[in-house]
Amino acid sequence: METAEEKQTDVTGELCSRCGPEAAETPQISAENCFELLTKAKREGAAGDQNRDRVLRYMSDHYLQVLRNPALFGRLTAGERELILTLRMGGGKVLAVAETSEVLERGGSRDRVRSQSPQPEPSQRRVFYLHPDTQGWEVLTVLPEEVPAKGSGMCTMYNYLFVAGGLRTHGDGRSKASDRVFCFNPLTGLWTQIRPLTQARCQLRLVSMDGFLYAVGGECLFTVERYDPRADRWSHVAPLPKGSFAVAHEATSCGGELFVSGGSLFYRLLRYDSRRNEWEECPFNESRRRSTDMVAHQSLVYRFDVDRERAAVSVFRYNTVVKVWLAGASFPLENPQPFRCAVLGDRIYCVNRSHALLTLMVARHFLLRLSAGSRGRCRPLLPALPSPTMQSHAWSSV
Repeated sequence: METAEEKQTDVTGELCSRCGPEAAETPQISAENCFELLTKAKREGAAGDQNRDRVLRYMSDHYLQVLRNPALFGRLTAGERELILTLRMGGGKVLAVAETSEVLERGGSRDRVRSQSPQPEPSQRRVFYLHPDTQGWEVLTVLPEEVPAKGSGMCTMYNYLFVAGGLRTHGDGRSKASDRVFCFNPLTGLWTQIRPLTQARCQLRLVSMDGFLYAVGGECLFTVERYDPRADRWSHVAPLPKGSFAVAHEATSCGGELFVSGGSLFYRLLRYDSRRNEWEECPFNESRRRSTDMVAHQSLVYRFDVDRERAAVSVFRYNTVVKVWLAGASFPLENPQPFRCAVLGDRIYCVNRSHALLTLMVARHFLLRLSAGSRGRCRPLLPALPSPTMQSHAWSSV
């Protein structure tokens, strides 16, 4: 992983190339001087517009660093805060998949002992994105060696990829849950480590909601903690009800609420109210099978169950407003395997271990279609990539 000095040099060079030859004559931008440069550019009026835009772009590209600095972020106007976040999220969202694995096979097999499970090779730690024009898979980045590729939680927030927890195998062959948290910035191509979890976790679910990260449960864990990126701090919130989600669970956010399903009672669904800091039971649905994943679109939570006996995938919808389960759908699928899902526009992309990509239209009636093969395993993500990068296919591996 790069040092802070290397990161600053790389980023400054990138910014200079964006702004043309004259940008090289201007002061290099850093977190320490960017507000001073912004104030100076604003004071110059129209003559300082180019430098103003350059500084705002820097703040956008390094949003987390700016957000965590109260002396900087706290002095920006509301319009400037909104602008740098809009710039950061302005690229087109793409589907990305990470080559990762679970601690245990999702089909329920416990045949392999953790310490005997091989560590992923470097070629198996890549993150790919599906190019919207060519519909081909391009390498976005590679998980650094410090990042556990097994049993970790992943999600995106503010156009950063976050990876938390997981299972690390040490030199003596023993495996241990990790408390480390990493984030990847697709606008700079750099990985950084942020504040660790208060509790080591593997098999956790990592969900972003309302500007916070939630680390939900983990193997034999009922605790839940929340990360505030502005304060750079993890803190515990109300734990999951004991006896329900000790092994396997799925989680998603919908309408400012957190939903968790699965565990020992596969059909159970819980809702977390962040304002009251408490969990409440949602109505049961008719399924008694293990959920393979759960995602949200508008006011609906979509739950996917794999029925291997019938060679089918069942989709159930929960309306979070009226709090009722709606009629679902079932699709025949040869040799169905567990998969992971991500919502992009009006489609739910489902990536499974056979590297097949399914497309479900979010509408009154679902349409099932086989699409381009995936290069990753079980971790679909949705970063927003800038247009110039998309055109040049210039993403480099870390």
